[in-house]
Amino acid sequence: MALSGRFVALLAVAVVLTVLLGSGWGAVAWTGLLLLASAVDLSLAADLRHVRVERRMPRLTRRDAAADGTLVLANDGRRVLRALVRDMWEPSAGQEPRRIRLTVPAGERRTARMRFTPFRRGRRTTTGIAVRASGPFGLVARQRVVPSPGELVVTPPFRSRRHLPSRLARLRELDGETTLQLRGHGTEFDSLRDYVRGDDVRSIDWRATARRQDLVVRTWRPERDRRVVVVVDSGRAGAGRVDDEPRLDTAIETALLLGALAAAAGDRVDLVVLDDAVRGRVHSATRSDVVQRFGETLALAEPHLRPTDWAAVPGIVDAVTTQRALVVLATSLASVGASGDLLTVLPVLARRHAVVVTAVEDPAVVRMAGPGGGRAGSGSGSGSGDVYRRAAAERALLDADGVADVARRAGAEVVRGLPEEVPPRTADAYLRAKAAGRL
Repeated sequence: MALSGRFVALLAVAVVLTVLLGSGWGAVAWTGLLLLASAVDLSLAADLRHVRVERRMPRLTRRDAAADGTLVLANDGRRVLRALVRDMWEPSAGQEPRRIRLTVPAGERRTARMRFTPFRRGRRTTTGIAVRASGPFGLVARQRVVPSPGELVVTPPFRSRRHLPSRLARLRELDGETTLQLRGHGTEFDSLRDYVRGDDVRSIDWRATARRQDLVVRTWRPERDRRVVVVVDSGRAGAGRVDDEPRLDTAIETALLLGALAAAAGDRVDLVVLDDAVRGRVHSATRSDVVQRFGETLALAEPHLRPTDWAAVPGIVDAVTTQRALVVLATSLASVGASGDLLTVLPVLARRHAVVVTAVEDPAVVRMAGPGGGRAGSGSGSGSGDVYRRAAAERALLDADGVADVARRAGAEVVRGLPEEVPPRTADAYLRAKAAGRL
């Protein structure tokens, strides 16, 4: 049973009567009348054991996007249901309205609409619906939680989608689907044409030349149906925060943009979420489902304070494909000590595959190391504390430069930048590998 605000207000009248009359008998009589009315009110309230709830809503939605859902309350009892309904979602699901009032006549059903605007990715859940049934006087109410489990998977926002059209246009240029024909790129045979002065003599097709009695050269196009393996680091490197988001979110945006681009190019894309174990996997995503499958898997990725098992990556890639592939390690490079395991495994990967390593720079560290760095608003930065902060920031950037140099010497391409720069630069690295025939 639950007491309403009206009951409390009427009960306060008893206190006023006691003060005004100087006697407690009026208050006792008023309280007794109020309790009698409340008992009648409770007896006339709907029996919640005869209330059924049905939930209708999508299973997936993107973070910061709106999704609509409905609740259907069916009253199988013999009394009118005057209900205050509260769906017990986590606050991060962004449910509106939080409370819904419905009046459901006996033997009928009513529908209530809700809107979800989640502000955190991941799996948002609810265990049931709290229903409070009031009597006709609105003094007291029956209350019960009706079991009705629900789940809403909130996928990443995919803000880097805005970079996709320009990269797709560049991809069409490489494929020769626009008026700009780029000859000599790639290693997959495209067509034969007459020799033009300046062509690479290594492209001459001598069999076709003998048949036609004229010099004929082969043209090439970027390879299709190749493998791209994206490894997202969900270990301690991804747990570090940049601005107000973990580094893992930048890796997620990188994986989504690269997956969409590579699938559009006709390549098969695989995703692995890794810390000390494989936390998620997508195998051979295609153009039609890559964003949905990647988004659903990456929605559940959470950074852990565990070291990433980089030694397992060659075996994971070999299990995906025995051919040469583009392996993208979406992580962060900090210092030789923190990135030692990654640097050890890079030469092994680079011997068989084209390897790209991402490195996310912290904007706060970059600003601190720049001119006038140090405490915000410190002016010239001449204080001793500002000098030390700037020196620490420069030291951090120099360490990252050193790790990037070691990674390049090991045969990997390093993509560095601020969080919003890393996804498009990684997509450009993929296009360069495509154009150069390194895939």
